[in-house]
Amino acid sequence: MKNWWIFPCFFLFFACSKPQAVEYRDLKNVRIDSAGFTTSVVKMDLVYFNPNNFSVDLKNINCDVYINQNYVGHYMLDTNMHIAKRSEFYIPSRMSVDMKNLLKNTLVSLFSQDFLLDVKGTVKLGKSGFNLTVPFQYSGRQSISIFK
Repeated sequence: MKNWWIFPCFFLFFACSKPQAVEYRDLKNVRIDSAGFTTSVVKMDLVYFNPNNFSVDLKNINCDVYINQNYVGHYMLDTNMHIAKRSEFYIPSRMSVDMKNLLKNTLVSLFSQDFLLDVKGTVKLGKSGFNLTVPFQYSGRQSISIFK
């Protein structure tokens, strides 16, 4: 009975695991909100997955977006969203796109329905008052049709 504290400490050590970054899954409902020669605003729904075995609070997402290895813009979402454990969730988003960088080397990909999407950044997650900034990176082929 002298070492009764060992079990609670052991339990707390393994129960409080470090949160993993949310995983990017898909891009849906892409539409051009306003088009311009220098910048355009694109609206979309981003689909993410919480791989953690516990719910987390999403505090913010901060990332750079590249299409076919060309920088097209910076995306920042400053929100407070509760996410259930091991669940997929949607984030309605809008992003300003630098048209000069997009069109400079990717005019052909604008009319293509398939392109290479790279996203690099950080996500800030919270659990029970503790916040953690976790880096993430996604790279993959994306198929969309903007001109539906």
